[in-house]
Amino acid sequence: MDWRAGVDAYCERTSPEFWAEPVNAVTNAAFLAAAILMWRRAPLPMARALSAVLGVIGVGSFLFHTFAERWAGLADVLPILAFILLYIFAANRDFLGLSPVRSFLGVLAFFPYAALAVPLFARLGFLGSSAGYAPIPVLILVYAAFLRPRAREAARGMAMGALLLIVSLTFRTLDGPLCATVPMGTHFMWHILNAVMLAWMIETYSRHMLAGRRHSA
Repeated sequence: MDWRAGVDAYCERTSPEFWAEPVNAVTNAAFLAAAILMWRRAPLPMARALSAVLGVIGVGSFLFHTFAERWAGLADVLPILAFILLYIFAANRDFLGLSPVRSFLGVLAFFPYAALAVPLFARLGFLGSSAGYAPIPVLILVYAAFLRPRAREAARGMAMGALLLIVSLTFRTLDGPLCATVPMGTHFMWHILNAVMLAWMIETYSRHMLAGRRHSA
């Protein structure tokens, strides 16, 4: 595979130049701002780990929307995957009360889940490359359903996160179809809303953990 091969996947890009996607590139600052905010707001080890990964997501996405090469595409998606897996572990351990071993096995279960779910969403056709992300809000809603009897606030927060992600994915999906009428595309809204959504997920985790500490004090 040629890792230096160019990738032209977004409406805003009309040339292979470094700054061919200025809006898509600059809006990655939303991830960095969200990461700094949540790092300061959440002095919990897991919350800070998630905040650090959130910052790396911004860097990876910036690289992809500037260099626009296959290696940069990998730098874009791997931090997102890392955030998902880390949050699943945190949700299993700290929301559901599973042991670390069972929490890790739950992380591993994400891979067969995604392998089954992504092709199903891809059959819908209109999702395009967003089909790869579509199983995530479904998974968040499943966690929200399990949490509702035992941690209603956390369940509410997870459901809100899923809704934010669905709206965010809508803008990502519309980038190509609306290209003729919106020349700069709509992908930049995926960045902004996704930054808000990921920060909210960290906030939901932090609130749950801090509330637990207050109740046990």
